[in-house]
Amino acid sequence: MVRTGLYVLAGTLLGLAIHLVVILALPALAGNGLFARLAEIDTAGKTQLIPVPAAGEPNPFRLDPGLSYAVCRLDLRSGPGELAGVLPVGFWSVAIYDQTGTVIYSTTNRDSIGQTLDLGVFDPAQTRLLAEQKINIAAGLLIVESRTDDVFVVVRLAPPQPVMRPRYEAQLAKLACRNIRV
Repeated sequence: MVRTGLYVLAGTLLGLAIHLVVILALPALAGNGLFARLAEIDTAGKTQLIPVPAAGEPNPFRLDPGLSYAVCRLDLRSGPGELAGVLPVGFWSVAIYDQTGTVIYSTTNRDSIGQTLDLGVFDPAQTRLLAEQKINIAAGLLIVESRTDDVFVVVRLAPPQPVMRPRYEAQLAKLACRNIRV
């Protein structure tokens, strides 16, 4: 009886370990992840609007049709990245993704930022230089540290009415996506 219980326990633990390894390894093994799909959009150093698909069209990014989206790719090997601009009144959110598609930072206009977005993304070495005051940055820059040098910044706007979407998307297109010169 004890031996059977040990076999059941060992089998359960082995099954649990196999399932955990498979679940944790699948995102790294997937060839068509978020980062690969976003890499197809030419966004290096500029803000690129992502068109929201119409009803019945494929939606590879699984976008909410009620929101307007822009993406910006930052290569931190060229220096710290910055996304800056003024967004319209209304709800907006910003998320920074690493190469695995993991959100490393996210904020909204409701986090005391207001309508002005001034976001700086630094790698650990650049953050150290910033702490030593060897990098000059503008006052009020929201500083985010990334462990990787290749990140995507996604900005989402929620126009209150569909007729306002073009104006909101024009504001999204005006966002400055660039590397800060050190």
